[in-house]
Amino acid sequence: MTNEHVPALRPDAPTARAYDPASLDLYAPAPSVVELAGEGGPVVWVPDAYGRMVPMPKHLAPPPMPMPEPRDLTPLPLVDPIAQRFLGAGLGGGALAAGVGYGIGEVISAAAGFTSGAAMWIAVAVLAWRIPVRAVADSRRGSTVNIRKAVIKRNHFYG
Repeated sequence: MTNEHVPALRPDAPTARAYDPASLDLYAPAPSVVELAGEGGPVVWVPDAYGRMVPMPKHLAPPPMPMPEPRDLTPLPLVDPIAQRFLGAGLGGGALAAGVGYGIGEVISAAAGFTSGAAMWIAVAVLAWRIPVRAVADSRRGSTVNIRKAVIKRNHFYG
């Protein structure tokens, strides 16, 4: 039995080497193109998806974001001016309607008072104006008024 890792004892047999190191060609640097700083284009640093800054050729970089216009930070009124106008118009219209309603109520109550009280006094004045002057003058001189009143009482007792 022969061991392939041990050299053969027979001189006529081909011997195999016990240790064959790998060639060093695997570790030799491969020829590559060297790019000098002056030969390449400009490089910019851009953030990647994780927030890290990575170098990138400028012609491949995304376009820069436009700068937003500055915001107006002046304090705004508590209520919108247009809403204030609508609110004022609503309150003013309500006050106008209430005033008109109150005024109409006052006119109607005055008319009701006029028809009940003043109309009676106007009727008395018209009647007094229409009475002939002779009747008023005769009452001062005295006049005779005959009043006949007959009172008849009948009592029946059926008892």
